[in-house]
Amino acid sequence: MGLRIVRLANFVAPASGGLRTALRELGAGYLAAGHDPVLIVPGERASDRETGQGRVITLPGPLLPGTGGYRVLTDKRRVARLLESLAPDRLEVSDRTTLRWTGVWARRARVPAVMVSHETADGVLRTWGLPEGMARRTADALNVRTAHSYARVVCTTEFAEREFVRVGARNVVRAPLGVDLEGRHPDLRDPALRARHARVDEILLVMCSRLSVEKRPGTALDALESLLRRGRRAVLVVAGDGPLRTRLEQRARERRLPATFLGHVADRALLGSLQASADVCLAPGPAETFGLAALEAMACGTPVVASSLSALPEVIGSAGATAADSGDSFADAVGLLLGRRESERRAAARARAECFGWDTAVAGFLAAHDATVPAASRQPELRELHELREFQGRRGLEGRQELREFPEGVA
Repeated sequence: MGLRIVRLANFVAPASGGLRTALRELGAGYLAAGHDPVLIVPGERASDRETGQGRVITLPGPLLPGTGGYRVLTDKRRVARLLESLAPDRLEVSDRTTLRWTGVWARRARVPAVMVSHETADGVLRTWGLPEGMARRTADALNVRTAHSYARVVCTTEFAEREFVRVGARNVVRAPLGVDLEGRHPDLRDPALRARHARVDEILLVMCSRLSVEKRPGTALDALESLLRRGRRAVLVVAGDGPLRTRLEQRARERRLPATFLGHVADRALLGSLQASADVCLAPGPAETFGLAALEAMACGTPVVASSLSALPEVIGSAGATAADSGDSFADAVGLLLGRRESERRAAARARAECFGWDTAVAGFLAAHDATVPAASRQPELRELHELREFQGRRGLEGRQELREFPEGVA
């Protein structure tokens, strides 16, 4: 019999990228595996509907100022009543700050709960201007509370896991995210679309990112300016919206940079064609713990230059390039990638993306829930998945024992 897996997420907006994609794909995978996924998110008004990712319940939530459209679930009593009425078998939370109280609710209700770490706490705090030492201390305190509040913490990469290992958390498991390998592929490359944005002799750079502080989108403009100073013909197309958009557009105008800002691209096919038509995609966010947009670009055969401070070096491997947090460094990495034969760099990007299918991701997340692994994933890696579940089970038991040593009341 399937499990009712209730999922909670804040900071989800119609223009959201990676988190919205992950929620959709994981929910669809849970549903296909015979489980009953229910997603609770904030929105402008209340709604309750059945979708391809299962039941989606929207509760009214206020806009968070300065975030460019993010909403949050602030009515704890209403959310708690809804959770009680849904009677979940498992709880999955994708917000490490404003929803951390749900771990306490789950513990009291005796519901196994999982927190998904979609970003590193210290990385986000640093991008918001906190000094490194203060950011680390604050992140450590937050992560101790998170680990204490939940039965398990799911990290998508070894990079994301480190900050929990640093505080001695033993209930951390790793499960990767994935990419739609059928919806994102090199055949989406569109010469007409490319010609609309760049001439034949120009390098087409694309950045698909939320335009907010933690994503460091200004580094893409720095890289473009650095390439132009070196005599390289290049243009930048930005797909994404956010609170920094007006400032970035003004900067591009003042410096006469050939940058086009498309805003949020809701048409997934068009976005895929843009990714496939680019020469290089830029992923400058230093706090990324996975980087779905970058992986989508690679699935389209387009190599990525990513921040060396993020988890993306772990994801893109040798099929992409990494750079320090500066325009010159990103420009150097773009030149490095373009120095390879086009057919080779595009084939390498696609091959690397093929290591990250959603079937494997769903299996990993279900293993973290001690739930049934979907039959679609029972291929040659079946033994490894069972071993993963057994290992995660041991880690979870050790974690519960270890977390008893944490001081009470930290949640």
